[in-house]
Amino acid sequence: MHQRAILWFRNDLRLHDNVALCEAIQKSHHVYLVYCFDPRDYAETAIGLPKTGPYRAKFLLESLQALKDNLQAIGSDLIIRQGIPEHVIPQLAKEIKVQAVFASKEVVCEEMESALEKKLASEGIALSLVWQSTLLHVDDIPWPIRNVPDVFSQFRKEAEGVTPVREMANKPCCLPPLDMEAGSLPSLEDLGLETARQDERAVLPYKGGETAALQRLQQYLWDHDCLKAYKETRDGLLGADYSSKFSAWLANGSLSPRMIYREVKRYEQERTKNRSTYWLIFELLWRDYFRFVAKKYGNKLLQPEGLKDKPVDQCNDEGSFKRWKNAETGVPFIDANMRELNATGFLSNRGRQNVASFLIKDLRVNWTWGALYFESLLIDHDVSSNWGNWSYIAGVGNDPRENRYFNIMSQAKRYDPRGEYVRYWIPELSDLPGKKIHYPTALPAAELAATGISIGKDYPKPMVDFQKWLY
Repeated sequence: MHQRAILWFRNDLRLHDNVALCEAIQKSHHVYLVYCFDPRDYAETAIGLPKTGPYRAKFLLESLQALKDNLQAIGSDLIIRQGIPEHVIPQLAKEIKVQAVFASKEVVCEEMESALEKKLASEGIALSLVWQSTLLHVDDIPWPIRNVPDVFSQFRKEAEGVTPVREMANKPCCLPPLDMEAGSLPSLEDLGLETARQDERAVLPYKGGETAALQRLQQYLWDHDCLKAYKETRDGLLGADYSSKFSAWLANGSLSPRMIYREVKRYEQERTKNRSTYWLIFELLWRDYFRFVAKKYGNKLLQPEGLKDKPVDQCNDEGSFKRWKNAETGVPFIDANMRELNATGFLSNRGRQNVASFLIKDLRVNWTWGALYFESLLIDHDVSSNWGNWSYIAGVGNDPRENRYFNIMSQAKRYDPRGEYVRYWIPELSDLPGKKIHYPTALPAAELAATGISIGKDYPKPMVDFQKWLY
């Protein structure tokens, strides 16, 4: 039994089902709860944007404030520090004379965790890293990590029938008071970021934190009763309830995947069990899979050649990339999605796949630039899911098909058949009727002129020829 220990919060910003927190409490008389702002998370990336942009940083600050509030409600508080964790955590551990540090195990962080362990060990302090980011525990899946299948369908078929979902960890009801200065949360300005805009067109007024996460879970499953139709609506583009929108809270650990699983199972018992209820669990398994693959391959996931060490036909065309990220491609379905991302920090799964395919396959631009852009913009950025999905579409990730290509026009007509989504985000094209809004330059000149819309003036000329998609 340790006299004192640190629980270092990472992407596990909750009290419910927090295994690392429970282990720290069980094995220590006094636990100091710490969050460290790592300056590397806010540094400029290769595309000139902060690794963590204003939307995600704002959501994180809200999540940490909620965590502080919840800790204070049970007698403790959250210690806030800024600096390189490999330096800050050992220094703090030495200062308050702890015998152990507990934390969640993260993927693509091997070097940092190893450096931290060595520094702590030099002071005689143990580091205990706890796996708790996935629905299925890494120790329970039917392969060692090095043998995790490279195709998701094989992973799912072999894992889901034989791998149990562990019981949730208990939420602590009380903690000893903090006997030192907690420190205060920084502002966005302190982190070198601009104020995050709140756009009223966003699908959801996202608010960070465990309390908001549990409210959303209650709302989506029970109050609005949306789960029963999830499989049919999940590819939607407009509105709060076409999908669960749990991803942002899952990404920083304000919501446990096992909590979602437990509520889905309760829903199946009390309301209905169908393909939609299974499909939400299916999506959690996809999330798990990307985590296990990231653990298997490490930083290889972040390289242009991807998991397959395969050269990609791409270029570092800054002009094309700029038009893509600024929603100026002249392809309405692509630009509408990029406008939503830029204005809100969120984008539907269907939108993500289309804009990624367009950047990689139609513009031939470096896929890692797109992944970096999403990393900076998305509220729900998760390194394994984001980079896993981008490499997947680029053809260098986990996909048995070599050329995953999206016909943008077919996608637009299928998922926005009346052009409502494009009209919502590109109102200057509103006078174009029905699905014709998706291909304005393919319209007869007289029909286009009758609308009063001038392509090249009111809306950009397309970067690609629409004819490639129309036949």
